[in-house]
Amino acid sequence: MENLLSVLLGISLSAAVGFRIFVPFLVMGIAAHAGNLQLSPELAWMGSTPALVMFSIATLIEIAGYYLPFVDELLDVVATPVAVVAGVAATYAVTGEMSPMMHWVTAILAGGTSAGLVQGMTDVARITSTVSTGGLGNPLLSTMELLSASVLSLLAIALPLLTGLIVIGLLGYAIARLLKFMRRRPDMG
Repeated sequence: MENLLSVLLGISLSAAVGFRIFVPFLVMGIAAHAGNLQLSPELAWMGSTPALVMFSIATLIEIAGYYLPFVDELLDVVATPVAVVAGVAATYAVTGEMSPMMHWVTAILAGGTSAGLVQGMTDVARITSTVSTGGLGNPLLSTMELLSASVLSLLAIALPLLTGLIVIGLLGYAIARLLKFMRRRPDMG
């Protein structure tokens, strides 16, 4: 049961990484520093004071960047591959009680996929907002993404079972919608 909870925690934190890369790491670091989150020994440094300072600065820079026109689009281009790697790291950090191979496989499949799916959805939302509002709606979208990353990170640590199941359900729904959309598109060939 503990492994299941840690995997659900990892999936939820990785999904939060898809909204904002550094917010979940800051929340994880604070929780680990306070003794409320056990991190894998290799990533226990995330709960250290220097790491908290680093995550705080990175979070503030990331938040500010998403409120600057055109910088937000550039950040999405960079954030997409980085989010997948960060999702792997977030899941790896909280899933420690398994064989090394399973630890990495779980982190890559669960963490990378969760972060990548959410980041992909935010990319589509930002492009849609930019096209439909000329970028005027992007600050609202940025605020929603920041709140989603913050709330999801906090809930994941406080209620990993419930949050993990909700995130998996929402990711499944998003995949189903995407597949339905792709089936309706006329063949371009």
